[in-house]
Amino acid sequence: MRFLIVRTSIRAAADADITAAWAGGRRLRDETIRPEPRRQVVHAEDRDAAFILARAFATVGAVRAGKQRIKVLPLDDPGPQQARPQGHAT
Repeated sequence: MRFLIVRTSIRAAADADITAAWAGGRRLRDETIRPEPRRQVVHAEDRDAAFILARAFATVGAVRAGKQRIKVLPLDDPGPQQARPQGHAT
């Protein structure tokens, strides 16, 4: 499975926005409506490589300072999980 590793900037939120989201039971940030600005994007061919790259991105000063974040996203849909047949004693 392939992965996308993204380093994004974190949008600042005003106190009033946090309070309104908390009171209304909604999300403060909705990535599907308004994604965070991307700073760097890298592809990886497997999960291990993706996490190695994510750890490398995590050493960036802005990430360590909490101004940016790292996201690891799967690109390929593995399809529905098939249940393994269970043996029954007869």
